[in-house]
Parts: sequence; C-alpha cells; structure tokens
Amino acid sequence: MTQQSILLLIVFLASLLILAYPMGILLAKVGDGTPIRGMAWLARVEQGIYRIAGVEPDAATGWKSYAFGLLLFNGLGALLVYGIQRAQAWLPLNPQALPNVSPDSAFNTAVSFVSNTNWQGYSGEQAMSYLTQMLALTGQNFFSAATGMAVAFALIRGFAARSTRSIGNFWVDITRSTLYVLLPLSLVFAVFLMGQGVIQNFSAYQEATLVDSVSYSQPKPGADGQPLKDAAGAVVTENLVAKTQSIAMGPVASQEAIKMLGTNGGGFFNANSAHPYENPTPASNFAQMLSIFLIPAGLCFAFGRMVGDRRQGWAVLAAMTAIFVLMTLLVMSAEQQIHPALQALGVDQGASALQAGGNMEGKETRFGISASALFAAITTAASCGAVNAMHDSFMPLGGLVPMVLIQFGEVVFGGVGSGLYGMLIFAILAVFIAGLMIGRTPEYLGKKIQAYEMKMTSIAILVTPVLVLSGTAIAVMADAGLAGLANPGAHGFSEILYAFSSAANNNGSAFAGLSANTPFYNTLLAIAMWLGRFAMIVPILAIAGSLAAKQRLTENEGTMPTHGPMFVGLLIGVVLLVGVLNYVPALALGPVVEHFQLSSAH
Repeated sequence: MTQQSILLLIVFLASLLILAYPMGILLAKVGDGTPIRGMAWLARVEQGIYRIAGVEPDAATGWKSYAFGLLLFNGLGALLVYGIQRAQAWLPLNPQALPNVSPDSAFNTAVSFVSNTNWQGYSGEQAMSYLTQMLALTGQNFFSAATGMAVAFALIRGFAARSTRSIGNFWVDITRSTLYVLLPLSLVFAVFLMGQGVIQNFSAYQEATLVDSVSYSQPKPGADGQPLKDAAGAVVTENLVAKTQSIAMGPVASQEAIKMLGTNGGGFFNANSAHPYENPTPASNFAQMLSIFLIPAGLCFAFGRMVGDRRQGWAVLAAMTAIFVLMTLLVMSAEQQIHPALQALGVDQGASALQAGGNMEGKETRFGISASALFAAITTAASCGAVNAMHDSFMPLGGLVPMVLIQFGEVVFGGVGSGLYGMLIFAILAVFIAGLMIGRTPEYLGKKIQAYEMKMTSIAILVTPVLVLSGTAIAVMADAGLAGLANPGAHGFSEILYAFSSAANNNGSAFAGLSANTPFYNTLLAIAMWLGRFAMIVPILAIAGSLAAKQRLTENEGTMPTHGPMFVGLLIGVVLLVGVLNYVPALALGPVVEHFQLSSAH
C-alpha cells in the first residue's frame, strides 16, 4: 500500500464529509416537504406540475397506494424507453442515421435504465441516437434516482411516524427529489465537466485521417450478419486497412452529470468513464467519484434529522464508511502487486513494481492505479455502473472486491436512496438478532420489530442472492450462456457471476469479456434487474407502512442503543456475515480459484 493511495482515500473521505453534511440538510427539507431557502421560485414550478398532472400534494397515502403509483410510473417509463429505441431511426436528432435497436436489446436497456441499473449490452456511440440518449436514457437517470430517494423517504417516515397509515405521497416525493436536488446539482456539475473538457454538442461524428494506416483482420460477416465459417468450422477472416477514424460527438456532459449524481452509471460511450470525452482529467475523475457518494452520504444525515436523532444518521454512516475503507484498502493493495507472470520472467520485483506501479493492465495512465482502484470500490459500493478501468483486467483478488461490494446488496453508501433503505433493512435484522440474544422484543427507533417486519426483511434481503445464484447456474448450464464467454475456466465463471451480481443488485458495471448482447442474456439479465429492484422495494414499502402504524415507544433502561460503537459493530457484522454466507461457494469457484491458479502457475 503506497502513501499516495492512503492520502487519496483520506482526502476523498474528508471532502465527502464536508459536502455531504449540508446535502443532508437539503435532503431532509425535501423529504419533510418544508420550504427551501433560495428556491422559492421552484415552489411555483412544483405547484404547476401538480396542477398539470392532477396530483393532490396534500393527499397522503398508505403503502399499497404508494407502491402502486411507483410501479405504474416505472412500468410506463420502461414502455416509453423501449418505444423510443425501437423507433429511433425515424425520430430526429439522429445525425448518424443509426438503425432501430433490436427488440431484445431494447427490452434489456429499458428495464436497465428504469431500475437504476444501467447495464449496457450495447455500445452507446454505435447504437443510440442523440434523442434516445437524452430523452429516454438521461430521462430515466433522473426518474430512477428520484424513485430510490422516494422509497428512502417513505421508510424514514415509517420510523418517524406516530401511529398513522400514511407514508407520504409518491408523486410529491419524486417531484421534489427531481426538482430540488437532481436537476440543480446536475446543471452545476455538467457545467463543471464541460470546463474540464467533457463534450456537449449535437454535431455529426467527425472523420479524422490517420497519420499511419492501420492493417487489421476481422471475422467476415455472412448475409445474416453472423461470422462465416469454413468447412472445418473455423471463422473466416478478412484483412482490412483503416485510413480514417470516426470520432463520436454528442451531448455527453448533461448525461454524465446525472449518471454520476444519480448513481446510474450508464455511459454515453462504450468505454464509460475511461473515455476521455466522459472523464478527461484527474480533477474530473475526483469530482465524479465524489458525486457518486454525495447523495447517498447526505441521506444518512437526512435520516438522522428526519427521525429526530442525528446520532442515528452518524451510526449508519460510520458502518458504511468502515466497510468501504476496508474493501478499498484491499483492492488498492491487490492492484499494487506485481503480476506473477513478471516474476516468472526473472524480473526483479522491486524494480518492476516501481516501473509499472503494480498492475497497470486495463487502467488509464492519466488516473493510475490508486485512482482506478478507488473508483472501482466507489462505483461498486454504490449502485453505479460507471467505470474508469476494466475490472476484467484486475488481479483475481482485486476483481473479487468490486464483486463482493455489489453482493453485499450495495448498502455501503449504495445507490441514491437504495443504499440507505438497504442498510436500514440490515439494521432491522441486526436489532432482531440482538433481541434474540438478550431475550427481549427488538426495537429500532422506538418501533417494535415483529414477525411481519421480519418476513418482509427476509424477502428484501434474500431476493437478490436468489436471482444472482440461480441466474448464474442457468447461464453456466446453458449453451447460450457459455457461447458469450471470451475466457474459459474460473475467470469465465467470474464474468458470469459478476454479470448477474451486477444486474440483480442494480449496479450495471460489467466484468467485461462476456458478450452479453444476445437474446439469452438480454432477457435473463432484464428479469434479474427488474425483480432485483422492485421485488425489494415493495417489501420495504410494506415495512414502512407497518412501522408507521405503530406507536413510537419511549426509551427506557432496557432499550438497546442503536447509535453507539457496539451497534455499529453489530451492523457491520450482519452485513458481512450475510454477504459471506450467501456467496462464499460461488466466489470460491471464481476469483479465489483463479488467484491460486495464477500463483501456482508462476
């Protein structure tokens, strides 16, 4: 571990804390429905939206009505995104005349962006028109993030309420989250990114003449678009010479801003935040990392304010931070090790590590190992699929860390809203376990945790492991699942396991090496993404409704404190234990085996 890595992590966490505290104040006001100083003019816009939409902002609803509105809104959003992709060839703002997206890819992408997953089986600059990128994909970047914030506010109200059937109004929550938080922050951040060199235009792609021509070979396509094969079954290739390069243009900064702030991760370009037009400088890279965690960390402070005990927010934030620091140090350490293959060549370890800086494969030289490893930890701790390095090229143990962070349920800061409500579900489980240990009815924030809450908690926690492990099992047994693998053995298994972990936990990043833009993966991963999002949200809203209806009990000498170091330690232990128990066998077959194979081979 280098001093540079440790210093970068310290500066990042300090900057995050400084920015997240005032963000928590804003978020608490948004969730409480109180006026926000300096944004009075937006209040008039808000009321106008309610009048046009026919929404009664003062009409509070129970959890079932809240869930119905949420599912309806997101279901219609998925249909809209699907329709725009299927018709983009006939719609404006398509200077490259890109064709309509295939049905299975359009279905996968629609579910992906609505569920805040932003898994991309396509190359954005080669498949999506400017209109599709802006109206369909960027639009859902806002709405999916606002949906997560709305669910977090609903659950917080369940803890804060005193014997009521209402958990708020979904239409109000999503409107206020978008209007007062996501839009202003995205506007400011987009301007900053443009200042750093992120492009924002509607120009057609530019053709640049190469200084030196490039000769290459590629599979020769047949009439059906698939590679031709000879009599022996080998792929027929053709030799080509490239004299020009097509440089993609487009409205990138506007999508990049909400992609990060909303923990979406869907990149304008296939290379995502490794592309210089999306992430050109170390300053833009650091700002993007901060923006991913800004709202999730701010929601912890908002939680403490809304329940009337700021210590509760600090406790949740402490648990998240402790796990994050541990995992980040692990991935940084793994990536700063010399590759065993270099040792086998007889190269001096110290000199080689000094020259290469560790494992530079798959990383951008303008960021280096420390910033790339930190970015990988941040984007997988949050439900953000943005990447500035290829996780597929990480060392086996370095690749294991992002995968495990996803498999924790992305509650280590997590996505916008989803990280907080996911961690609160683990907090409910933690107090239940503690209650069993001391023989007392568990309580959290003055609300008794009883059988109904534990049933819903079990569903919310177990739905993603079931989707990940069953989806991986189906893929490794099906010929269509194995057909897309570029790597055999343990690494190939890791690619499939990572894909389903990313989809079901709504992360969206890929291990690479897996050709997932096929009807098989587009369909199976879309199912995992939809259920991973909404089969978790509905039980959480049910918990919110149940808690809201209960009396809030006063603390007494027998009440277990949920704001001290003991509870923070218990919460961390529960998160780690559940993650380990669910995935250890699968991880042993993937990155762990690969680590031992790599070490023993050299």
